[in-house]
Amino acid sequence: MSEDTEVSREPVVTPVRVVIGLCLVAPFVAMLWVGSYTKTDPAFIGIPFFYWYQMAWVLISTVLTVTAYKLWQWDQRGRAAAHSAASTPKGGESR
Repeated sequence: MSEDTEVSREPVVTPVRVVIGLCLVAPFVAMLWVGSYTKTDPAFIGIPFFYWYQMAWVLISTVLTVTAYKLWQWDQRGRAAAHSAASTPKGGESR
């Protein structure tokens, strides 16, 4: 088999991609589990728990989404660098 016809051996599921998935799924799980926050106490500056918990998740979701996006960019740059390094000739020469 020549180098051109080899199938890429890079794993599709990597630890970085698992972390990205967890960052994106966590807000959904937190908001869909309504029973965990359907209460009024503890109040925060007079706001019942039910409301400030949801507002806190707006900020947390933003941070998690930005983190997932940055990790995705980092993962793609690493894959592109590995792909370009694998496709160059072994002597370091490019023709």
